[in-house]
Amino acid sequence: MTARDQQIQALQDRLTRLSEASLLINDNLELEDVLQKVLDSARSLTGAHYGVMTTLDDSGQIEDFLASGMTPGEVRQLWQMPGGIEIFDYLRTLSAPMRVSDFAEHVSSLDLPEFSPPVPTSSFLSVPMRHRGDDVGSVHMAKREPGQEFSREDEETLVMFASQAALAIVNARRLRDELRAKSDLETLINTSPVGVVVFDARAGLPISFNQEALRIVSTLLTDEEPPESLLEVITCRRADGREFSLREWPLAEALSSGETVRAEEIILSVPDGPGVTVLLNGAPILSEPGEVESFVVTLQDMTPLEEMERMRAEFLGMVSHELRIPLTSIKGSATTMIDAALDLYPAEVRQFARIIVEQADNMRELIDDLLDVARIKSGSLPVNLEPAEIAPIIDRARNIFTSGGGRDLDIAIQPDLPLVMVDRRRVTQVIGNLLSNAARHSPDSSQIRLAAAREGLNVAISVTDEGRGIPPERLSGLFHKFPAESMRQSDNAGLGLAICRGIVEAHGGRVWAESDGIGLGSRFTFTIPAVQDPVAPHAPANQNTITGDSILVVDDDPHTLRYVRRTLSNAGYEPEVTADPNEAVRLVGEKRPRMVMLDMMLPGHDGIDIMRDILAITDVPVVFLSAYGQEEMITRAFQRGAADYIVKPFTPTELVARVRAALLRRDESYRLEPSEPFKLGDMTINYAERRVSIAGRPVHTTAKEYIILFELSVNAGRVLTHDQLLRRVWAPDKPGKVQSLRAHMRRLRSKLDDDAKNPKYIFSDARVGYRMAKGDTRPQ
Repeated sequence: MTARDQQIQALQDRLTRLSEASLLINDNLELEDVLQKVLDSARSLTGAHYGVMTTLDDSGQIEDFLASGMTPGEVRQLWQMPGGIEIFDYLRTLSAPMRVSDFAEHVSSLDLPEFSPPVPTSSFLSVPMRHRGDDVGSVHMAKREPGQEFSREDEETLVMFASQAALAIVNARRLRDELRAKSDLETLINTSPVGVVVFDARAGLPISFNQEALRIVSTLLTDEEPPESLLEVITCRRADGREFSLREWPLAEALSSGETVRAEEIILSVPDGPGVTVLLNGAPILSEPGEVESFVVTLQDMTPLEEMERMRAEFLGMVSHELRIPLTSIKGSATTMIDAALDLYPAEVRQFARIIVEQADNMRELIDDLLDVARIKSGSLPVNLEPAEIAPIIDRARNIFTSGGGRDLDIAIQPDLPLVMVDRRRVTQVIGNLLSNAARHSPDSSQIRLAAAREGLNVAISVTDEGRGIPPERLSGLFHKFPAESMRQSDNAGLGLAICRGIVEAHGGRVWAESDGIGLGSRFTFTIPAVQDPVAPHAPANQNTITGDSILVVDDDPHTLRYVRRTLSNAGYEPEVTADPNEAVRLVGEKRPRMVMLDMMLPGHDGIDIMRDILAITDVPVVFLSAYGQEEMITRAFQRGAADYIVKPFTPTELVARVRAALLRRDESYRLEPSEPFKLGDMTINYAERRVSIAGRPVHTTAKEYIILFELSVNAGRVLTHDQLLRRVWAPDKPGKVQSLRAHMRRLRSKLDDDAKNPKYIFSDARVGYRMAKGDTRPQ
């Protein structure tokens, strides 16, 4: 065989192996499997001893790091080796293949950190992976022994393979994103409070239905009947009175007409069984020829609205009854007094006059309660806040309660409580309502305990009784307006607890009830924010200090934006609104708002990701406004750093109260910013004078170096990511590059005599950022 024949045969073998490897890669779209098969196949094709692959995310940062031909321990050492991040960053920026015979020598010539891998490495081959001009990542091959070099054919083979691998990775990511989007959509539909059913128009059978639709249908089922059995027995009565049975008029025929139904109340019922009223919307889905292919129906259960209407009617009847009683007494007493035929003694006249006054007072109290509820609903409840001690307020509430025939109380007030921001009259009203509620629901011989204690940034006031207790399922609904059971059992038409909630939330606090069960008593607690000492923090010149009363609101719903803007403006804030998430991040950098209010779900964006970008620019409280009240979503938001989470719909009172509470908490956190010098070992940072010293020796720092030290010291014990430091030290819209940060860090460490391999002050967290140990003296 001639040399030319040998070259042809070698080329054919290489192409065959490349084809087999490409088929193997594209046979599987699971991203993790694809990445590992890409790397293993590349190493096999080039005859390399070791292989490493890095992939990039949408922002150009390293997302995945894989290795082939190394043990897990060697892989861990390779990624964590000193200077490893700088070297991989350098390789990531290569725009063309690189083939060198001695990689360690090549690295040394570029003034990069010393290359000391956990495995012997000599010849090196690196090829970028690109798809349609976009960087997907890069793949690196290495041989162990000196003299074993990669050939040009190896480079060409790896270039072709990298192109195939980039396509496979992009396809796998696309599949992953599609599956994630599908899963999110299914979760959204299944957790929707509206029932959704999709029918096959030709067969007249349901193709799919969500959990709410199944729940609505289950109210019509008996025993263990399947939902499909209803299609033969269900009767539908439309809003115009037309009624038809699906037994007589098959569903396929009804759906094939293609009629669109808009917000129509329909009663679904079964023979000799229950019925349910639903608000129905229906729309056909047409095929290309224009035939009805399927039909989508949404069902909203009207039972809660009907129950609310029933409760409103019962409430109006209750209020009428409550007003009629004192009116009857007043009219009877007045009629008796003016009856000329009666010769009344002065004592009798005084008695009738007393009855008139008492009953008029009862009417006034009920009318005041009704007005308070209306003001709470509209967000106009007047609350005049001022610093005050809580003990005199509790004492006044006790006096009013006991003077009206209430029993003696056991009062426990924690000493040295801080001042609270309160409307004295309103808080006295809350305590009085809770004491009256406790007295009504506990025996006369039992004890009622009234207590006040410090709870974080608040003062908590609680009323505990030994009464009949509250079932667990009723605890969450006690403070709703006009619960039916409360109306029957109280003397204020069920308004007392609802008013308590409105007043407490208007103060920026919260109220809740606890009970161990029936017969075990109950405890009602509410919180009032404590007054914080106003201490202005000192910060560097371009530090992200929060000034003004501006609040940025981000929501794609124009109605929500108008509602929130009007509410915040009326409360004295300066709202800035936008529906564009990208503009929101820019506005945070330019306007420096005191707070950001953010919709959880924006078109094409996840609120959590937007919050991450905002917090990378500045440490500002982020409050979510969302129609999704699932516990998992709320927990996720708080775990990622949210200051609060408000579920839509919300009243103006609740919105302003939540804003006030979040800002009070933030003011407290700013109060804790350093006002005294920071000391760590021999290093001292004097914030007031912007000076740094080591063992008394002044250290001359540039403006950026000082800001780096400031950020690390005020966040001592916490890791600040590269992105956070770049945005805070440079600029939010032009954050600079990681290489610049590392260069400043090297010079700063040199000035501090801080060895990067054995640091005393500044520690590196591989692939994440930097942190500083907690100081010897921290302000409290």
